[in-house]
Amino acid sequence: MIIENDAHLTYCTNIHPGETWEEVFDNLKNYTLKVKKNLTPEKPFGIGLRLSQKSATTLLQDNNLLDFKTWLDKNGLYVFTMNGFPFGEFHNTVIKDQVHTPDWTTEDRVNYTHDLMKILAYLLPDNMDGSVSTSPLSYKYWFDKQLDVDKTTKKACLSLIKIVLQLVDIKKNTGKLLHLDLEPEPDGFLENTQEVIDFYNDYLLTEGLLTLQNELNCTSEAAKTHILNHIQICYDVCHFALAYEKPKFVISSLQNEGIKIGKIQISAAIKCKKSKVVSISTQQSCLRQFDEPTYLHQSVVKLDDSLVHFSDLKEGINLMDAPNFEEIRTHFHVPIFISDFQVLESTQNDIIDALKLWKKTKYSNHLEVETYTWSILPEHLQTDITNSIIRELEWVTKQL
Repeated sequence: MIIENDAHLTYCTNIHPGETWEEVFDNLKNYTLKVKKNLTPEKPFGIGLRLSQKSATTLLQDNNLLDFKTWLDKNGLYVFTMNGFPFGEFHNTVIKDQVHTPDWTTEDRVNYTHDLMKILAYLLPDNMDGSVSTSPLSYKYWFDKQLDVDKTTKKACLSLIKIVLQLVDIKKNTGKLLHLDLEPEPDGFLENTQEVIDFYNDYLLTEGLLTLQNELNCTSEAAKTHILNHIQICYDVCHFALAYEKPKFVISSLQNEGIKIGKIQISAAIKCKKSKVVSISTQQSCLRQFDEPTYLHQSVVKLDDSLVHFSDLKEGINLMDAPNFEEIRTHFHVPIFISDFQVLESTQNDIIDALKLWKKTKYSNHLEVETYTWSILPEHLQTDITNSIIRELEWVTKQL
């Protein structure tokens, strides 16, 4: 929905299980329409569309895309952003680190993203920019040697330039500005502000720029402009909270480098600080409710002034016994309207700070609530899915 100054707020449909186009379309009819009728009965409502590779392929066949656009127009809906991070199954199976498969070194990832951009270019209304969020290149724990990391990063960079070429062509032919938004995540090749800046300066704006310049036969300055316009950042608030980086630092640091934030994903993680009134064992017991087998729940433990990273929650819980333990944060998306539960807290304050800054500077046109974990939340936190989506979006609008 349009909220202010041509900015758009929605929720990501990756909350709804569904890998085929038929399943995705059914979810839009059964859930998204209800959300729209409740929140914007007389006004258009924007969709944050998640399509797997399988569903994207189907949507591009026959008259499916035309039929979908007709349905959107009939129901006062539009698509302005897409989630292109998970390639395949995302619910009801063990995902963990496979969410990064295939990574940005592969043609499969490039072709999948090409398809998403074709779809978005067709669906996106005029006079509106469009975004597709994507993975942070690859996954750190798959590599032992720095040389392999460097080679992978370079190859991923050149893959991204292929997308830039496509988006430059789309802009030329349709006038529509589309951008691919890299989504930093714990243990991804990009997981904090400095790693993002280094990737732009050491790869995208060096070898990537030269490659694009040669392909387009354009000036260096023109190539740089294309890269900064078409490769942006998806600022997932809870991901940067796990890096213990405040919104003001993240946003100002990126802006100072000329790096644009294409989309804000509004999400909250779990955190637990050392307490004088609650025992560590009680806190550990509450955290274990969230140690589940489907998704990665990367954990970052603060010991004095150092941060210790773990690929999943169990190891982080164990380190809470350390005498210098101060805080643990874990990558488990929890409802954004909840600030605390039992003896645990959420990183909701980071969302509040990020939205306060947005009110001042409007640093992105796209705001998307992303709480995809409803089906695996502890039972006492689970409620009706449609009402929960509505409640989250209403909570955001109150902050604005």
